[in-house]
Amino acid sequence: MIRVLIADDHGVVRAGLSQLLRTFEGVELVGAAADGREAVELCEERHPHVVLMDLEMPVLDGIEATRRIRAAQPEVAVVVLTSFSDRDRILRALDAGAAGYLLKDAEPDELRRALEAASRGEAPLDPRAARALLSARRAASPAEALSEREREVLAMVGEGLANKAIARQLGISEKTVKAHLTSVFRRIEVTDRTQAALWAQRNGITRGES
Repeated sequence: MIRVLIADDHGVVRAGLSQLLRTFEGVELVGAAADGREAVELCEERHPHVVLMDLEMPVLDGIEATRRIRAAQPEVAVVVLTSFSDRDRILRALDAGAAGYLLKDAEPDELRRALEAASRGEAPLDPRAARALLSARRAASPAEALSEREREVLAMVGEGLANKAIARQLGISEKTVKAHLTSVFRRIEVTDRTQAALWAQRNGITRGES
């Protein structure tokens, strides 16, 4: 039996989903929350296998609720069920630990299959969500485009070293250091050493890492 918790701030939606879930064989509705905080609390009390999570809710939104549920109960699968299909929300939800992402125009059979898949540890995704995820993965991080030597030079800039010191430690000329930095600045889209140093620190570019 798949234990399911609903989290949605619209009473009509909660009522409709509750009625629908009761028609699914092998599914037990264990609770319905009206906001993210209540969803977190009910998860602790009811121990569902799957949570159907709306995103836009008062008190605590669905993304933060997902993050808290997954931190406290990593065995619980959270499947987002929302009307929003923009890439930013999809990626934020998945980064927060959501196992799947469905839109509210999903057919009942699609929802049932998603619950079954999530309970098995799979990741049910609406095709639009899957496309957004693939698109994001194809968009390589600027750091991934840097060569090993460029990353090394950038790491040393992040440490506050001047070109002369970098050249001496790497056994290359200052002219070569400048050439590497010109390439680095272009790739990470900064215009000076200070911005490059801050970028390196924010993105964890260190000599040990490079």
